Amino acid sequence: MKQIKYKIWIVLLIIIFKTLEGNSQTQLSGVVFDSESKESLSGVNVFIPETQSGTVSNIDGKYSLTLPYKKKIKVQFSFIGYKTILRTITTDTLDIHLDIGLVAAPIESEEVVISGFSSSTQKENAIIIETMKANEIESYGSPSLIDALTSIPGVEMISKGPGVSMPMIRGLSMTNIIVMNNGVKLENYQYSKNHAFIIDEFGIEQVEVIKGPASLLYGSDAVGGVINFIKEKPALTGEIVGDYTAHYHGNTNGFCSNIGLKGRNKDLFWGFRAGAKSHADYLDGKRNYVPNTRFNEKSLKANIGLIKPFGSFKLYYDYNSPELGMCMEQVVPLINKRGRKPEWWYQDLTSHLFSSRNKLFWRNYMFDINIAYQENNRTGITDTTMLGYKLVDANMNTLSYELKVHLPSDEKSEYIIGIQGEDRKNVNHDAPVQVIPDATVNGFSLFAFAQRTIFGCLKTQGGIRYDRRILKTTTRDNNEEINKKYGNISASFGTTYTLNENILFKVNLASAYRTPNIAELTQDGWHGVRYEQGDPNLKAQKNYEMDFSFQLNNQYLRIDASGFYNYVQDYIYMAPTSDTLSTGDKIYRHSQSNAVLYGGDVSLDYIPTDWIQYQITYSYLRAKKQDGSYLPFIPPGNLILNTKVKKKQWLFMQNTYMLLGVEIVEKQNRPAMFETKTDGYCLFNIGFGTEIQLARQEINLGIFVNNLFNENYYDHLSTLKELGFYNPGRNLSVLVSIPF
Repeated sequence: MKQIKYKIWIVLLIIIFKTLEGNSQTQLSGVVFDSESKESLSGVNVFIPETQSGTVSNIDGKYSLTLPYKKKIKVQFSFIGYKTILRTITTDTLDIHLDIGLVAAPIESEEVVISGFSSSTQKENAIIIETMKANEIESYGSPSLIDALTSIPGVEMISKGPGVSMPMIRGLSMTNIIVMNNGVKLENYQYSKNHAFIIDEFGIEQVEVIKGPASLLYGSDAVGGVINFIKEKPALTGEIVGDYTAHYHGNTNGFCSNIGLKGRNKDLFWGFRAGAKSHADYLDGKRNYVPNTRFNEKSLKANIGLIKPFGSFKLYYDYNSPELGMCMEQVVPLINKRGRKPEWWYQDLTSHLFSSRNKLFWRNYMFDINIAYQENNRTGITDTTMLGYKLVDANMNTLSYELKVHLPSDEKSEYIIGIQGEDRKNVNHDAPVQVIPDATVNGFSLFAFAQRTIFGCLKTQGGIRYDRRILKTTTRDNNEEINKKYGNISASFGTTYTLNENILFKVNLASAYRTPNIAELTQDGWHGVRYEQGDPNLKAQKNYEMDFSFQLNNQYLRIDASGFYNYVQDYIYMAPTSDTLSTGDKIYRHSQSNAVLYGGDVSLDYIPTDWIQYQITYSYLRAKKQDGSYLPFIPPGNLILNTKVKKKQWLFMQNTYMLLGVEIVEKQNRPAMFETKTDGYCLFNIGFGTEIQLARQEINLGIFVNNLFNENYYDHLSTLKELGFYNPGRNLSVLVSIPF
């Protein structure tokens, strides 16, 4: 009987496939030109974000593109030096002719983002979404991927050296934010500031950062925001392209390299990428090495997909295996020379991520059908020369799924309903320390979202979501069963008011929540150098935030200013208590208190001529508990000044630029209990990048120096400060990238 059912399903799928394949196809064609000179533009990217398919305009500016089977589709036109256009196309006829005039824009225009409910420009979203492209990450010149993201206002980093870092958004981190790999929420023990997210920069197109509550979109944990690493686009039809990149970092004597290849015929695309990193202990401003901050990593990525007018179907595989040295009090006496390979007290991690991202078009509907499975192994190593050197050995496996239905809508509206869910399981193996016990977490949610433009200048959007989460585990001392059930409603409403072509205002009100994680509920034992205890009676953490922002954007000047007020009810935190063990060691315990976080940031881009650009950003943040004491790990004010000089053609080099940056960090004289004050500091950075043509081969070259004057300083968010170790000193990095 089962075989008959399977055969019936297969026959039905084939019938649906053939029926959709036989539908008439809409062709979009036209000419792209400069709106002022009327000259045609060749090499313009014409791209459909919803299917990740596209083409480029030819030497005469002409383009032709097959559109999906959808009543309404968005098409993006982008070209370096011009303002990006996102045009909504209604497919009423089989042949559509659309000529596009691009407006010159020395300041890079807003990117199309996909981390909201649908593809849109940044200004169309009431929520604040910042972007950072892959080449900007490379030009930051840091061995740490997360460190590069700190150039985005409001984003900071808690670190234990370059290899172990945890991102922070507006003062919230760990399980208060979500990190995503191409739309898949990463689950790899991110409940501790010493546990890095397992992801690297290889094969990334851009990073999108949602600043503020995003539970409506992604459920629990998105209290502070979301960081989504978007994968590189598929190759264009008929192309096979590749690239090799090598990066050297002088401070860590570090080598990074990766190679990728991708191709596409008419419908099928594929790609793979492999990379490796190796870094020695970093040097501070006095050229002293900081013991056991060494780290190594190997990674492999592969993808294959099919793009048809009736949908796109994609499979991805990501493998990462980092070894991260841990600079801790126990290990310092064991290391008597600088090294590259971790041997004592390090994390040996492995992550496998399989994901399927699919879109299906049917009549006026679009379906997002996504499923992912990730397997993470965390092994804590003490001393490989001893028996039982594995201190921790655990697996966390997660199956997640999502169905979003884009309902029929017109050019002024968008309506979406959907479901999301996850099944997560933690299993401990034969190791003496079980930081968290065996546990299962099951979650399910329903949500609805609507967006509508009224009066032509006021875009409103909002939604509501219900989540159900069940956590089952046992306490460590007496194996008492814990069965926690949480139900939460979150909502969001925002609006964008466009005063004129250059000025707009945004306001967004949102609620979000976070259920206590397994560690916060069950911990009762040593975790590194601390004895930590959880509380099985912790409540779900909820927050309510108001965001507002202003944007001015013309051909030569762009100003962004935003502010927020975030009230967190039952904020979960860990702090030392007056209780001690029989050995006299202090007990750290998870507790709750209401808290408030507020602040804002300002950024300015100014291009007085086509060869020079000035950038200024400033971030401000305050965070207190209900009793008036300050929250831990809150960054001080931060001012960044950058000057970029560009030259399209200089001698034998093309697209040459030089960077000069200054980062001024204020004193942190409002430390939390058991923290100490931190002095301010000033860092200077310089950089140079260019393209060189050797015969027919293009070579991209970059040389960057961070902390030019070798400042010896403490960052308030460094967990090595309490051990008396300074942050990294001068770092000279050299980047070579060869496309082929």
